[in-house]
Amino acid sequence: MTQSIDELPPIVELSHLDHLWFQVSGTLCNLTCHHCFISCSPKNDSFGYLTLEEVKRRLEESVPLGVKEYYFTGGEPFLNRDMVAILEETLRYGPATVLTNGTVLKDEWLAKLRAAEEASIYSLEFRVSIDGFSPETNDSIRGEGTFVRAIDGVRKLVAFGFMPIITATRTWSDADDQSVVSQFVATLQEQGYEHPRLKILPPLQLGAEAERTHGYRDSERITRRMMKGFDASQLVCEHSRVVTDRGVVVCPILLESEDALLGSTLAEATQSYTLSHGACYTCFQYGAICSNASSAVRADK
Repeated sequence: MTQSIDELPPIVELSHLDHLWFQVSGTLCNLTCHHCFISCSPKNDSFGYLTLEEVKRRLEESVPLGVKEYYFTGGEPFLNRDMVAILEETLRYGPATVLTNGTVLKDEWLAKLRAAEEASIYSLEFRVSIDGFSPETNDSIRGEGTFVRAIDGVRKLVAFGFMPIITATRTWSDADDQSVVSQFVATLQEQGYEHPRLKILPPLQLGAEAERTHGYRDSERITRRMMKGFDASQLVCEHSRVVTDRGVVVCPILLESEDALLGSTLAEATQSYTLSHGACYTCFQYGAICSNASSAVRADK
């Protein structure tokens, strides 16, 4: 049976390049989380590190394209030995957010980054991944002993004046959201984080999570009919791209999809993209889950 046009995958244009992501540590991570959508681990080097020089080149390339915000992810970004210098450099261009598991942070790094933010007109955000409010609820997903180490990282960040966004992937029932969030807040407050910031993320049925539960079903796809009247700006591919050691990719989630590699330059990667993947359906349901709620320029500067 011939598909109607309305049932075909929609095509999304890049309306403006607001956010630029850097897969700064590739797929290398010090942890092996059971729900990681790109199966990062200490042994997964399918994507490699970005050098400080490469990041500098891309930052310069981003200026005429009007990029307003920069994000750094991996893997674990702080495995990249240039990470502190990369963030110091980025704060000359715009607000920066780094996504980390919080387990390898050092006081000397945070002291330098605190000084860099104080000297900049832009903000530096940390997003720390913790997937449970206790060792029992977190470590079964992220590995034995990771809760204690991540909480120690949060304490360090707070001590240096940062207010990290704690991100947790929902591995519990939707009905338990309120209870889980309340227990998260209580746990963080006990650690001295008086007004914790939380971001609950939906699971992405890719990589390790597909093995832990299941992959995307054939029915979990976006159609052109579904996009009628939908605000496309809610999709991360509508306003961002990702720099990897292989080139520029459409979004942080589809890193390993062959069709996600759009070009070797940011200008080449401004082309439209067909939303044919199951992960696109998750973004359609929940909005631009990768990004922060809004950019933050320091108001006291």
